[in-house]
Amino acid sequence: MASKLEKYQKRRLISSYFSVVLSISLVLFLLGLLGLFVINSNKISNYFKEQIPLSIYLKDGAKEVEIEQLKQSLEMAEYTKSATYVSKEEAAEKHIETIGEDYLEFLGYNPLQNSIDVEIYAQYVTPVQLSEIAEEIGAKDFVEEVEYDEVLVALFDKNIKVISFWMMIFSGVFLVIAVLLINSSIRLSVYAKRFTIKTMQMVGATKGFIRRPFIWRSIRLGVLGALVAMLGVAGVLFFLDRTWPQLELLNDTIIIGALFGFILAMGIFITWLSTYFATQRFLNLRTNELYY
Repeated sequence: MASKLEKYQKRRLISSYFSVVLSISLVLFLLGLLGLFVINSNKISNYFKEQIPLSIYLKDGAKEVEIEQLKQSLEMAEYTKSATYVSKEEAAEKHIETIGEDYLEFLGYNPLQNSIDVEIYAQYVTPVQLSEIAEEIGAKDFVEEVEYDEVLVALFDKNIKVISFWMMIFSGVFLVIAVLLINSSIRLSVYAKRFTIKTMQMVGATKGFIRRPFIWRSIRLGVLGALVAMLGVAGVLFFLDRTWPQLELLNDTIIIGALFGFILAMGIFITWLSTYFATQRFLNLRTNELYY
């Protein structure tokens, strides 16, 4: 009979530990994903900003020397990521491939213009700076027009600030929720040992002596939960890197290491803090209050 009771208690204890580790790992995994997004939000924003091209359309009378000089000056400019010359023939071929029909045969001539497509570094993709760049380039005699998506640039500039603000608010709220969820799981596991705590206290054990094994056990569970969470975040990170290799998410090893260190530190800190206050609560209870 005693053996069956011991086995039941052991299974119940293992189940309790498993639920604590699972809750810790899930919360830390979600916290890690949020941290991953916050850390890389600037990189993601910059990537999409740099996909907005600045197209410089040249007049038909533009000389090759003038075009080459403009291209070289653009490549040397601090705001230029890349500058590519596209002839009207190349542009026509791309249009034909896109629409699947040779419209040149119908028109009898090529209506497109020679152009230079410029990729701008993200820090210069703002309404004011792009306007100044376009005005400077457009002042040249052989330039017909400088074109970029003004509406999209304005939306990026406005929405990124709003998104960044709310992301910080959301991160703070989620961190509080994470602490409360892990604290709830830890308190339940300590609650199951409340009679043991009171018994040890009644035979003269100090609060520090009683609290110590509970804290060390919770820290071990927190580390285990953090390791599971880190494996999950690493899996998501590898998936995102294979899906969007342009973002180069795996190149920032220091930032990734800091994120994993943060997950581990949170797993240890929250479990330690929760266990400390949970055991303190039961240490301060009177014997008749243990049943409520």
